[in-house]
Parts: sequence; structure tokens; C-alpha cells
Amino acid sequence: MESVKEKLSKQLRLLQMEYDYERAEYERALHSGHVQYPTYESGCRYPVRIDGTSRDVMGRSVLRVAFEREADEGELDFEPGRTAVFFRLTDDGSSVVELQQPCHVSMVGDDWVEVQMPSAASARSIESHARLSLIGLQLCIDDTSFRVMQDALRRAMESSDEPFNRLRDVLLGENRPRFRELPQQSFPWLNESQNEAVNRAVAARDVAVVHGPPGTGKTTTLIECISETLRHEPQVMVCAASNAAVDWLCTQLMHRGISVLRVGNPLRVSDEMLACCYERRFADHPDYHELWNLRRHVLKTKSGSQRRTDLNRRIAELEYTIRRDVLNQAGVVACTLVGSGYAILDGLRVNTLFVDEAAQAMEAACWSALLKCRRVVLGGDHKQLPPVVKCVEAAREGLGQTLMQRLVGSKPECVTLLTTQYRMNEAIMGFSSRWFYGGKLCADASVAHRLVSPIDTPLTWFDTRLLGYDERAGSRGPSLSNVDEARMVMRLVREYVEMIGESHIVDHRVDFGIIAPYRAQVRLLRRLLRMQHFFRSLRRQVSVDTVDGFQGQERDVVLLSMVRSNADGTIGFLSDQRRMNVAITRARMKLMIVGNSETLSHHAFFRALLDYVEQHGELVVLQPPESEQ
Repeated sequence: MESVKEKLSKQLRLLQMEYDYERAEYERALHSGHVQYPTYESGCRYPVRIDGTSRDVMGRSVLRVAFEREADEGELDFEPGRTAVFFRLTDDGSSVVELQQPCHVSMVGDDWVEVQMPSAASARSIESHARLSLIGLQLCIDDTSFRVMQDALRRAMESSDEPFNRLRDVLLGENRPRFRELPQQSFPWLNESQNEAVNRAVAARDVAVVHGPPGTGKTTTLIECISETLRHEPQVMVCAASNAAVDWLCTQLMHRGISVLRVGNPLRVSDEMLACCYERRFADHPDYHELWNLRRHVLKTKSGSQRRTDLNRRIAELEYTIRRDVLNQAGVVACTLVGSGYAILDGLRVNTLFVDEAAQAMEAACWSALLKCRRVVLGGDHKQLPPVVKCVEAAREGLGQTLMQRLVGSKPECVTLLTTQYRMNEAIMGFSSRWFYGGKLCADASVAHRLVSPIDTPLTWFDTRLLGYDERAGSRGPSLSNVDEARMVMRLVREYVEMIGESHIVDHRVDFGIIAPYRAQVRLLRRLLRMQHFFRSLRRQVSVDTVDGFQGQERDVVLLSMVRSNADGTIGFLSDQRRMNVAITRARMKLMIVGNSETLSHHAFFRALLDYVEQHGELVVLQPPESEQ
């Protein structure tokens, strides 16, 4: 049996494998001559233009980078905190030349990003390159994140801090979780399982897990756990795997009147979010005006002079004082898991750490935050999307196994399953409940029989097996599409709107989600949606994206385009049942699946799903037109 330190050492080895794989893939992509004019890839833009330079409140140089965007393009991979590099092509266009050091994305718009440069000199250099030739911007491997995770794993192995070591040995070793004997509290606005989860979290001495299947109010439960904990502790730390999840938690906590400090760059910076960002709090400090003036004087003072040395000493003192005050005044310090390892949080210690999206976070990403606490409450659902691990060998050896998965398997006494869901009609919920959650989920009375219209049904599979639809490789790489199926999906959406009545759809703001597992199919569906005049009045009520893009979202009506259609039953990553769980649980009132039952039924999951639809919904075998029969 592996010891705790051996498990951490293995994580460190697997993380290095993942880094080496990503580095090799990045180098291959960047220098293979793949960049064309123009390039609209989600993680690469060529050409770009520099629309201005500025400084943020921390005095760092920022460039605004503008680019063209395709009309049917989905979400950009450019996100705040991601690392990127400017480049130009060689004269013959056969390879790429990197320009300056990597920068960091700080803000994102529809057709622009702002990037934080390493220095003012590097910003001026990029502006100069942009005046002389065409340049591009490419996301690159995030060395910083890997360094943070590697450093945290080493520190966890070598720790001499007894409270942390106790927690570490519960999370990875044979030590059992401990719980205090406390009076059970009841929160009338929560259901029975949510109340149990809050009481369990408050009583935990080491670790508690809130297992929240789709629509069961996991975030609501975590907010209550945080609020209740703050009655006994002056400050807690709140983390998640993604910026979007951290921002959502921050927003909910602020609505509860809790003082939140958001460390890092929010994915979407609203005025409300800006108010709790570290940079805003830093700039609002009474001593900030003096600091700003001192920074200006330093730029005008001779390098190496005693005057400049004295000014820099005073600047360092002020920065430390402001940082300390900003951190100490917050009831909740919130950041991504990797962000917890950044320098501004050095020295921060809290009793309790809360981690949302714990089932989407690599274990290695958790340790930086865990080093700052004595106990942890994890929230998530290991039956939904897992963390992204690109190296197949590292994933096979266990890099994709999360800390939450480990605990659910080895320490079930610390896990509370939320069992009442508030999203789906019970017919839509039923299959997921049986297949993934042991049949323990129940639909709240408010949603159990909810339909878009009394003439509607909640669940339909449109079987395309007789139509001869064929999958094919997309135009931009290995991603697959199915043109005929995409056209059928658009036809089914139109027929559904006409059946229910467009006025009813508009008046009741019925929203639609069209989900496809492949990006090529998503691009095709978006193009078809844009071309059809019928959908112009409903454009804001219809969204198209991948399964991953819909994680954490929900729609009244969901159409799932399965894409795969072949004679040998090959379905690729559709065999990832957790991804399919996300897809079929996005719908509130109507789920429509469009797919070839013969192809999909080679696999037990889809056979069971098809049988469920036949028993609890409608199976419609689509017929070819008479001219083709």
C-alpha cells in the first residue's frame, strides 16, 4: 500500500508527464507552419492589432489586442489568467518566431483581449513589431500553473506543520475523518439533505464532502455552509477550479452581505464584481495615493541613486501594509485553486477552506490551497465532467482522479448526497438518477411535472437509423460533424416551436439549448441557425454549444445532436458517460435526443437510455422521404 508521501510523489511525477506532453504539443503546433492568414482558432489569432497601452492599478503595463472574429465562433479559449505569447511568421511563412516573453490575459471582450506585459519595455517592443509587420497572439502552456502545483506537492510532502499533516493524512492516508458532536441546526429554506450537508460540514474537524448531482442546489448549500462557518471563524477561503465558478460564488456571498475579496482576474468583470476585486480594494486603500506618487517619482529618479533606493524601500513598505490590510478586512478570500499559490496570498492562513467544482479539479491543483487551512469542505459531482488531462498515459495512471473521487471511495462517512433536484421534469431526471445516483434523486414538486405546454411531453428520442446520415471529419481537424443530422435538428426545433406556438415561446421566454459533443457540429449548427430567417425573432432564446460549454447551465428545452452514425458502432468520446450525464441533465422541461440508435446501441449506456426513453417518453423513428424509399 502506498504511503501518503508516495501518493504525493506519484502525483508530482504524473504532473510532470502532463507538462512534458503539453509542452511538446505546444511546440509542435507553434512551429509546424500551421498558422494561415487569417487564423480564427479559439486559442490563436492572426493577425492582431494593438489598440492601445495603459497601466493597471498595480502599475503593470497592459496592451489592448484587437482581432477579427467569425460570426459562428463559440467561446474563446482566451481567459483571464491564461498565458499567451505574441509571434510573427518567418518570411517564407513556414514557421513561427516568438516575440518577447509570455504575457498574461487580464480581460476578455468579444473581439479583443487585454494582456498584462512582463514590463513596460516588452510592451513597447510589441507595439514596435506591430507597426513593422503582422503579428499574432497564441495561447501557450501555462508554466505558472504547473510551477504552483509542483511547488505545492513538494511542500505537502515535506511539511512539518502538524495541523496540516493531520489533514493530509486524512485526505490521503488511513486516518478517518473526525466530527464534533454539535446540536443539529435546521434551516427552513433548505431541504432535508441540504440541512444534513450543512450540519455535517460545520461539525467536520478535517473534511466534509457535499455531493451535488445536477439541479440539487449544491452552490446554495455551500453558501449556507460558508455563512454558518463565518459565525464561528473570522475568515475562510473559497476556491474553485474555474474563474467562472469563483465569480458565481462571490456574487452569491455578496448578496448575503458577506465581505468578499476576489483575488485574480474575474472571467467577466461586472461593476458588482469589480467592487470586491483585490486590485480595486488595493487602489481604494487610503495609502494608495502616496504609493502611486512614489512610483511616478521612481521613474524620474536616476537608477542606482540613494534617493531611488529610499523610494523603493518606502514603496515596498506601503505595498506590504496595503496588502495586509486588504486581506485582513475580508471575511472570505476567494480565488481559483491555482490562484491560491500566487505571491499576494503568501502567509495567508485560515481554519476552513471551501472548494467548489472539486470533481473538476486535478488533485495537484488543490494542494496549494490546502496548505493554507486545517480543514476543508469539498463540493462537486464526480459523475459529471472530470478535469482535463491531455496526456493519455498520465490519465491512465491516475492524474485524472480527483481528491473528491478518492474521498468518496475511501471515506464515505464524510460524504453527504443532495437528493432533491429543482431543475428537471422527473421523466428527464429519472435515467440519470438510476444510472449514476442509485435511484436516490427525487424531483421537487415544483418541477416534477412541469412542461413547456400541456400538449407537450418531456422526453423524445428521434431515431435517425433509417435515414442514412453519415458522420464526417470537420473542415478544421479531427472534430466530427453530421450535416444531415444538423439540418434535421434545425427542422425539429422549428417544428417544435410551431407546435407549441411561437407567441407562447416568446411570451413565456422559453429558452433552447442545442448541444453537440463535437465542435465541428456546433459550428455547423450555429451557421444553420444564423442562415434561417425563421429563428431571427428567437435568436436570443436559442444557444448552441458543446457539452463542456453547457456545464453548469440549464435550458427549458434541450436538443442533443449525437453526431455519430456508422456501421461498426464507433462512438469515440461519447463513451464518456459523465459527459453524457451533463448533456441529458441540462433540460428543465423538454429533452430531445437526435441520433442513430443502431450506432449508439452497441454500448450499454445508450442501450439503457434508449430503453428508458421507450418506457418513459417517446421513441420516434424518422422515416426517409417517399422519394427515397
